[in-house]
Amino acid sequence: MKINFECALCLFHRGYMEIIEATEDPKLRFEAARQLLNFLAENLSPEAVPAILGTFRDRIIKRVTGNPDPYLEKKRLSNIEAMKILPLANKIISEGGDDESRFRRACLCAIAGNTIEFNIPGHEFSFEDLGSLLLEAERSLAIDDIFEAFSIAKKSNLIVYLTDNAGEIALDTLLVRELKRLGGRVIVAVKGEPVYNDATMDDALFVGMDRVADKVITTGSDTMGLVTSECSEEFMEAYKSADFVVAKGMGNAETLTEMDLTAPHLLLLKAKCMNVARYFGVERGKSIAKLLYPRKPNINF
Repeated sequence: MKINFECALCLFHRGYMEIIEATEDPKLRFEAARQLLNFLAENLSPEAVPAILGTFRDRIIKRVTGNPDPYLEKKRLSNIEAMKILPLANKIISEGGDDESRFRRACLCAIAGNTIEFNIPGHEFSFEDLGSLLLEAERSLAIDDIFEAFSIAKKSNLIVYLTDNAGEIALDTLLVRELKRLGGRVIVAVKGEPVYNDATMDDALFVGMDRVADKVITTGSDTMGLVTSECSEEFMEAYKSADFVVAKGMGNAETLTEMDLTAPHLLLLKAKCMNVARYFGVERGKSIAKLLYPRKPNINF
């Protein structure tokens, strides 16, 4: 997924807000903003991918400010608040009855959790909204490939689950549980180092993902989305072996849509910006459960 014109404002605005979180030193703030503006001026291109630019933006801010995790406290708060809503989400899923209904409801709850995101222009979020988002999740779904995904998941021996943000990873535990109910092995991957409010191993352990998944690993990198060239050998071994991949959030969607995939991927996300909404052909704010399949090679006779 390539950037669009409005991505320029979002990339800088999110960086600006992150700089404020990272340091109170006015000189460091000025220098971080200066370097960020220079980077964007040199790298904004119709061929750029938003998550890739966001990754380098965050690396600049962390390096200049000396703060390796500017959103540490907000991530902790996100996890605490999301854990409070788990009983309601669990009740919604449990009322599904059969495996297919439970899987569907767990996907919807996981997508609702993707609303937890900071500083996207035009995207407003409050933890107080989580309950209503869970209850209205079905009506918000604009792309619905969940039944096909269920059929694939049932036949999969190994599933890799790519997490997105802190907070929402608490709701991810419920979908991971449902995937395991289908009989396959589930490996969950979080970020190797902090990047914006993405989940790391600390977040996974806080919400108890290690007690649900067969294994929790990191991607080995701090990239927004998935950039396989920067990932660890451990992650790549799992990823290449997967029969099915579940990928949360816009960053994963932005990068995976640029890749040649070797297994079916289920994208679960909220279209929180116009660029993503336009790419998938949905209204902004809608929920997406989109299957991506490996591309078939063109054969000419």
